[in-house]
Amino acid sequence: MTEVTLANGYHAPPAISFEFFPPKTAEMEKNLWETIKRLAPLAPKFVSVTYGAGGSTRERTHATIARILKETDLLPAAHLTCVGAAGGEIDEIVDRYHEVGVRHIVALRGDPASGIGTPFVAHPDGYQTSPALVAGIKKRHPDIEVSVSAYPEKHPEACDFDADIDTLKAKVDAGASRAITQVFFDNDLYFRYLDRVRARGIEIPVVPGVMPMHNFKQARNFVTRAGTTVPAWFAEKFEGLDDDIETRKLVAATVAAGQVQKLAKHGVDTFHFYTMNRADLVFAICHLLGIRPRDAQKAA
Repeated sequence: MTEVTLANGYHAPPAISFEFFPPKTAEMEKNLWETIKRLAPLAPKFVSVTYGAGGSTRERTHATIARILKETDLLPAAHLTCVGAAGGEIDEIVDRYHEVGVRHIVALRGDPASGIGTPFVAHPDGYQTSPALVAGIKKRHPDIEVSVSAYPEKHPEACDFDADIDTLKAKVDAGASRAITQVFFDNDLYFRYLDRVRARGIEIPVVPGVMPMHNFKQARNFVTRAGTTVPAWFAEKFEGLDDDIETRKLVAATVAAGQVQKLAKHGVDTFHFYTMNRADLVFAICHLLGIRPRDAQKAA
């Protein structure tokens, strides 16, 4: 069991949070809610709901957030981007979230509506950068907590690490209180990045984002387009498993569990899981971290 030693000598498992994406179909919605019901008893600090490129999932994101607030005890965090909307329109979205009870937003510049790898063009009347979006949210509703993104391998569009960390510093100065990292598979990348961040005087939590690779081939294509390196040693663990779903799941859980346990061993006490709207692997990894459902804890 992986635990964090507290000042009073007791032990506590790491804190966790989960990311979901809004469903497109009735079947996907059913699957999402089965996933939420499975993971909710693990008592995450919050659960975030993504926001599609160009705001393409705006209403579905809002509907999912509203249902989480209505039907669960979970604290939802709504993703919000600068893409494809005027500033006033984004302000109205923030107001809607605040009105229904949302007090946490994950503020992102967002990927271009034309796809990852294409040039980002801000809306002429919109927020031009992620720090500007953070500042806009905090100015409008100071009681909303704002999380932002961080890039252990730097943002693909940043000219170098210094420029990338300049952007993170600007987001913190604008009011961000937490950063969640892009997926990474080499823990040394995370620790080197954290050293750079701390050296710049940035003290907010930088939470590692962890993605169990349910479908390795598909997930690798996705993460590499977003600038994540997939090491050869990592890819080798999935060789020959394209058509062997059960073994692939076991390998994916083992690899991800090993990663988070090594991070925890070196003092990391909070993790954010990109669930891909699936509970099985995340639940298993959390179990290995010593995290148990609340009902089981009460029974004990």
